[in-house]
Amino acid sequence: MMAPPERGPERDAAIQAMMPHVPFDGWTRRALAVALAGSDAPADEAELLFPGGAVAMVEAFCDLADRRMTEGAAALDLADKGLIARVRAIIALRLAQNRPHKEAVRRAVSVLALPMHARQAAGCTLRTVDAIWHAAGDRAADFTWYTKRAMLAAVYGATLLYWLRDASEDNTATLGFLDRRLAGIGRTYKLRGRASAVLRRVMPPLRHPA
Repeated sequence: MMAPPERGPERDAAIQAMMPHVPFDGWTRRALAVALAGSDAPADEAELLFPGGAVAMVEAFCDLADRRMTEGAAALDLADKGLIARVRAIIALRLAQNRPHKEAVRRAVSVLALPMHARQAAGCTLRTVDAIWHAAGDRAADFTWYTKRAMLAAVYGATLLYWLRDASEDNTATLGFLDRRLAGIGRTYKLRGRASAVLRRVMPPLRHPA
């Protein structure tokens, strides 16, 4: 897993204080300064908290959302669900948590879409996808670690863009879209499982040299 951005209570508090201002001012130093002024923080703290500017603020926002999602997922009753169903529930939780901040998410996506921020965009996506799989109980450490995350990154990215355009109540249309995409992952795992079972039946066991 890629290392998360710098964390700290001051940064978390600043991001939360920015939420009402980002829809109007974007992920900017102006939004940060207004947020800090409202919390009686020192005027020079803006430069110290996020020296990387907008993209650093967005990375911190995404990381905070990952942690909130992980905490929320721990309270869900997912023990009797299959892996894909658990993934679905956790993504649904994340969308619900971010619904009050949809415009902030939209502006964050715009920042990460800039070519100069490709590395940070990839990092945010990979950390989120890894947090989803981990919260769902996946502990794979072999090659499937990469394939699962690559597949879910595509599904989550498409679902997020769909959600930004979704005006339905309770994210209904987005969750339908997500279900269709996750069905593809489910079919892939079923086919892989069947192929592995066939290979075990038709191939002789490997003999290790004495």
